[in-house]
Amino acid sequence: MDITTFGGPVPQLGIGVVAPFDFALDRELWRWIPEEISLHLTRTPYVPVEVSVDMARLISEHETLHNAVMALDAVRPASFAYACTSGSFVGGTAHERAMCASMSGAGRGVPSVTTSGALLEALAELGAERVSVITPYTASLTDSLADFLGEAGVEVVGRQYMGLTGEIWKVGYRNVVELARSANLTRADCLFISCTNLATYDVIPQLEAELRIPVISANQVTMWSALRHAGAKASGDYQSLIDPAARAALAPYQRRLEPPPPVAATAGDWERLAAPETTAAAPPDEPAADLDLG
Repeated sequence: MDITTFGGPVPQLGIGVVAPFDFALDRELWRWIPEEISLHLTRTPYVPVEVSVDMARLISEHETLHNAVMALDAVRPASFAYACTSGSFVGGTAHERAMCASMSGAGRGVPSVTTSGALLEALAELGAERVSVITPYTASLTDSLADFLGEAGVEVVGRQYMGLTGEIWKVGYRNVVELARSANLTRADCLFISCTNLATYDVIPQLEAELRIPVISANQVTMWSALRHAGAKASGDYQSLIDPAARAALAPYQRRLEPPPPVAATAGDWERLAAPETTAAAPPDEPAADLDLG
C-alpha cells in the first residue's frame, strides 16, 4: 500500500497550554480532547518553593507567561490556556484578566484563558451562583480561592482542604472522593475540585451521581473553556458541564434547601398582636388523672 495516497497530515487545530513546572497530569488533559485536536504543552521555570501563595505568585508573573506563549505560538495554536488554578486566582480578578491580556498579546491576539477564568465561565454556564470548594491546598491558599470567587460575585458556601504543600499529583481518587463527601453542599449549586495537579476525570461522573449536584474540576474547566474559545467541544461523557444528558439528569435536584422566606404579617395579625391580653378562667379543680408512664 502506498501511504502517500492518503495525502499526509490533516489540517491541525491545536491548543497551547502553559502549565506550572510541577504539573504531572499531561495524560489527564488529553482525556477531554477530541481526536482532531492537538495539545501543545510547555512549563513555567522551576522555582524552589512549596505549593503556597508565594509559589502561585511566582509562576503567574507576566514575563513568565509572555515567554511561554511566545514559545508555543511557533505552532500556531487556536487558543492558549494557563493551566493552574492558584496561579490565576492569587491576584484577584483584575490580575486574572491581566494574565489573559498578556497571553493574548504574546500570541497574535489568539483567545487566552486561565483555569480560574474558565471556572467563572463554567459556573455561569451551569447557572451556579453558590459553590462549595474542595482543594488539596493549605488553608491560606484555599481562602485565596474563596476571596477570588467572592470578588467575582460567587458565594462560597463551603470549603474543605487537604493541607498539602507538594506532590499533589500523587493523591488518589479515593482521597478526592472522601473529601468531596465531606463538603458542605446544603446551599451549593455546584461542587468545584481545585488544582490542575489533582486527578479528577474518572471521579466526576461518580460524584455527580452520588451527590446529585454538578461537579467540576480545574483540568475539566480549563480544557472545556480553551476548546470552546477555539471553536471546538470537549469530550466527557456523564459530566454535566460537557454532556447535556448528564446535566438534564441533575436538573430535578438543583437548588439546595434554604430557610423559608419570612411571611409578611397581615392586618389581622397586627390587630391580634395589638389586642389586650385576656386571662382565661381557671378550670375547676379536678382530681389528677393517673398517668400511664409504662
